[in-house]
Amino acid sequence: MRPFFFEWSYNILMKRIPFLHILLFILTIFSTLIVGALQAGADIWKEPGQIYKGLPFSLTLMIILLSHEFAHFFSSRNHGVKATLPYFIPAPNIIGTFGAFIKMKSPIITRKALIDIGASGPIAGFIISVVACIAGLNMSDVVSVSETRGLLRLGDSILFSFLTGAILGVTPVDQDIMLNPVAFAGWIGLFVTSINLIPVGQLDGGHIAYALLGEKQMRFSVILVVVLAWLGLFIWEGWVLWAVLLVILGVRHPPVIYWEVPLDRKRKLIGGMSLIIFILTFIPVPFKIL
Repeated sequence: MRPFFFEWSYNILMKRIPFLHILLFILTIFSTLIVGALQAGADIWKEPGQIYKGLPFSLTLMIILLSHEFAHFFSSRNHGVKATLPYFIPAPNIIGTFGAFIKMKSPIITRKALIDIGASGPIAGFIISVVACIAGLNMSDVVSVSETRGLLRLGDSILFSFLTGAILGVTPVDQDIMLNPVAFAGWIGLFVTSINLIPVGQLDGGHIAYALLGEKQMRFSVILVVVLAWLGLFIWEGWVLWAVLLVILGVRHPPVIYWEVPLDRKRKLIGGMSLIIFILTFIPVPFKIL
């Protein structure tokens, strides 16, 4: 009786407690903490206790990612679409993560659901990212360009340029902005938002574009992949990798079951809002070394 009881209890726990999701979440907090602490100048290899200095960056970025993924999750549930909890991906890169994603375990059957599920994540992440940028820029410093030579320079989107000008003023040619970790996390949030809103395949932007355009979205996707490849050849080489990745993932969006259910005005406005957010957050040259 006892072995059976323990086996039964273990099976129940494994089904009800999302151990993998929790583990990945904790590892991603840890990896972003390390990155944030290093950005803050802490030598965590000699003084591991200094890792707490990474909290402003880590917590801000994790809140942005959580808001994005749980907006997708709850929107999916609202439309009767089965979806997993978010999978966070820790990574040894300059931000400590490759982001997060949820898996759809049942089809999205209407265009209304496509718009709601596709747009909810980017819009939620966008709002939190803007708040982080505003708060972080108010804590950032304007420095001489000579102090940032050899460092990684972040590109500006239309929105981020507006925010830096409105909050810090127009900076002269011989000055630059040393971003506070909260502002850096907000910048990443805006960049992730723009990537997700690229209207290709099954990205969030692809869901929205397919709901609005139907099969015409396929042609639109091909054109955008070509544009990204061109940007990669002449503007920033990273776009070539994105173009290749999008081709591998697929530029065609699967059809919805009940296409005949029309989109209401609210969903069309959300689709238009998503396009505006994409334009405002897109960064032609995200990274370069000064």
